Formats: sequence, C-alpha cells, structure tokens
Amino acid sequence: MDQESVSVVIPVYNGAASLPLLIERLQPVLVAHASQAEIILVNDDSRDNSWDVIGQLAQAHDNVRGINLMRNYGQHNALLCGIRAAQHDVIVTMDDDLQHPPEEIPLLLAKLAEAGCDVVYGTPRYEQHGLWRNLASRITKLALQGAMGADNARNASAFRVFRTRVREAFADYQSPYVVLDVLLTWGTTRFGAVSVRHEPRRLGVSNYTLRKLIVHAINMMTGFSTLPLQLASWTGFAFTLFGIAVLIYVLGRYAIEGGSVPGFPFLASVIALFSGAQLFALGIMGEYLARMHMRSMGRPYSAIREQVGFPSAGGEEQHERG
Repeated sequence: MDQESVSVVIPVYNGAASLPLLIERLQPVLVAHASQAEIILVNDDSRDNSWDVIGQLAQAHDNVRGINLMRNYGQHNALLCGIRAAQHDVIVTMDDDLQHPPEEIPLLLAKLAEAGCDVVYGTPRYEQHGLWRNLASRITKLALQGAMGADNARNASAFRVFRTRVREAFADYQSPYVVLDVLLTWGTTRFGAVSVRHEPRRLGVSNYTLRKLIVHAINMMTGFSTLPLQLASWTGFAFTLFGIAVLIYVLGRYAIEGGSVPGFPFLASVIALFSGAQLFALGIMGEYLARMHMRSMGRPYSAIREQVGFPSAGGEEQHERG
C-alpha cells in the first residue's frame, strides 16, 4: 500500500503541558506511515503559555506549524482554520490532551485506504469521560443524526481522518457557527469508522462542560437543520387539533346538557397551553433569525494573529482574516 502525505491538525486550548509529549509520540508514527507529514497546532487563545510552547516546538521540528488565533473561537472553528492551511493529501484531526493515542492513527489510515472511504472516525471502545460529559456527548450525537444519519452520527468523534479534497465542498463557508462533522457531509457520503483506544486524561481538565456541549448541540440543530422548525410546525398543528377537540367538547356539552364547562382553572389551562406553544415556536424562529443576522454581518469564523513554521510566514507576525 502506497503511503500518502498527512497533515495532522490539532486545536490547542491550555495544552502547554501535554503538547511536547504529544509531538514526541506523533513524530515516529508519521515517519513510519506517511510519505510526508506536517503537524498544525492551532492555538485557540489559550490562557496558559501554549503559544510559547508551540513556537519552541516549531523551532525544534521542521514539520510543526503554529497558528495563533486572535481570540477564543471554539474547537471546531480552530479546526477549520487548520484544515484550510493543510497542504497534504490526508488530514488527521485529534485533541491536544493525549486522550486520542497517536499510535492509533495507522488504523484510521488503513481503513481510509482499504474501504474506499473519504472520512473515517476513530470511535472509542470506551470513552474515558465522566457521567455528565458522556451524557452531553450522546445529546450531541442525537443532534447530529439529522444531518449525518444515525449510523454516522453514532460513530462521530473528534479523532478522524479524511481526504483533503473533501474540504472543497465547504471552501466558501464563512459562518461563525462551525460544525465540522456536518460540513464533511457536504462533500461526501462515504463515511467509515474503526474502533480505537481512548486514554484517560492525565494532564489538565476538560474544557468541555455539559453546558458547552448542549449549546454546541443547539447550534448544530439550528445552524444546519430545519428539524426544529418542523418540530415547531408539528407542535402548532397538534395544539390546533387540541383546540378543535376542546371546541367540539364545549359545543357538545352545551347541546346535550344546555350548559357550559364550569370553572376558571380549565380555561386558564387551555390559554396557558396555547400561549406556551406559541412562545415555543417563536423562540425557535428567533434562533434562526439570530443566526441569519450574524451571517449577514459577515462575522468571520476565525482571525489569525500570527503564524510560525509555515514557509510563507517567515516567522514574522501576520494579521489575517480567517
């Protein structure tokens, strides 16, 4: 099997402690399984000295590149920035916390070459997260199902490889709301998965809270799917049927017994139900309008402060719009 050139893209947030060990473990894997390789570290405005560490690693290794973002944009936005800077045939994405073992990359590359896939996920045999993080991950995957299909969403992981040409499908995408897994579906339907080891976190703490993952799931549903609008429509339709049933009941009782339905609580409950349904539908439409407003402003998904290790960067500070 001919080896392909590989770009490894790693979003970095407060990863100063883990980066040297990660690069140390990555290098022999890439030497053995790639014809050419580069490692792109995208610093997402870390609060520690991650950018200094990236600069040191870029000086020590010819194939290490660094991108420093102007502010914190989020993991997927940082990934998209690194993906657009990648120069090789295949792109590998992974986290900076060593929970994705670099030694498992050959499994993903082999699956990509043998199965005729364009995207291969490294699905953990057992996720080394806490209860709430695992619950939030399941919510995220449920949100992905509308865009990716149930099987692909079930296997989705931040540890993935895909052919660089897939990025052409979202080359013009500029929205500040980025979900890489959905963008990949714009370019291909050939997804695969392979079971990989998932190591417990040894350094630092997770930057993903339950709240952040739920917000991410909401962004996926409202940014890349019309399912919430359809849900609002069906909810409105259901309450319309409920209102018709109540009207038939009231008129029927009046016709049979000659009296109306007694009691203020019944009337108040019906009004509350209808008001809640209307506010629910308006809230969903408001989410879509807010995203349309943000896109109309032309807000970028990222902006680069400086780069190191790239031939064009020359080690000098660059100000670029992502």
